[in-house]
Amino acid sequence: MDFVGKAQPLTRQGLTAGLDQLGLGPNDAAYIWTVVEVETAGVTQGFGFRMDRRPQILFERHKFREFTGGRFNAEAPDISGPAGGYGTFAAQYGRLEKALTLCEKAGLGLEPALMSASWGMGQVMGFNHQVAGFASAADMVEAMKSGEDAQLMAMARFLVANGLADTLVRRDWAGFARRYNGQNYWQHRYDIKLAEQYQRFASGSLPSLEVRAAQAALLLLGYSPGRIDGILGPRTRGALRNFRIAAGLPVGDDLDGQTYEALCQKAAIDR
Repeated sequence: MDFVGKAQPLTRQGLTAGLDQLGLGPNDAAYIWTVVEVETAGVTQGFGFRMDRRPQILFERHKFREFTGGRFNAEAPDISGPAGGYGTFAAQYGRLEKALTLCEKAGLGLEPALMSASWGMGQVMGFNHQVAGFASAADMVEAMKSGEDAQLMAMARFLVANGLADTLVRRDWAGFARRYNGQNYWQHRYDIKLAEQYQRFASGSLPSLEVRAAQAALLLLGYSPGRIDGILGPRTRGALRNFRIAAGLPVGDDLDGQTYEALCQKAAIDR
């Protein structure tokens, strides 16, 4: 299965659609950014795609064991076993491909493997495809490949279906963290992190979608802008400087209109 997609970064229309799905307005974006920042940043580094334009994933071997009845435990304990043993982020697609191969050889189809990974900027598990609005995990993955707009919508549908949208809006951080992360959420201070990040975003320090798009383009082009956070920090400025030199643009580290358009065109990003 080909997982390479367009890797389109989040647009203003996609953000608005996600907010609508959650029953929120344009002034409530802090809630979405809070969830993305705290609950998924460790896997996605702020962006729903890898440098090679495949969606960010994390393969859960205990879920693969569950969906295959443990039939591969002895043969492939690295991808079929108890929770944990995730390996590096770079290894995730190798683990998924191994699971897909095992399933195909056993006549199980693609679903057990695809359901066992979390996908995109919201890291929605494949087995949650129905609440995310898709008939199958394969259908969800196809949507996830298109861009962050679809990834955010899947996350929003998941939150609504599980009653997490209401908990979020009430700012019941402990309740949200408990349902999102499990009973041991307090060990990693998820509730405290949610409260802290909400205060940051609610104060007006929201990511710039234009800067995020530029950062995404820089990442896809191999310029190492750092975290895709919508903030024009030192690493992003350094990447912009290098891109401008390579593109024959005036020397500098600002994101002006000419640089932005050149980045989007070179990275094939629709704006």
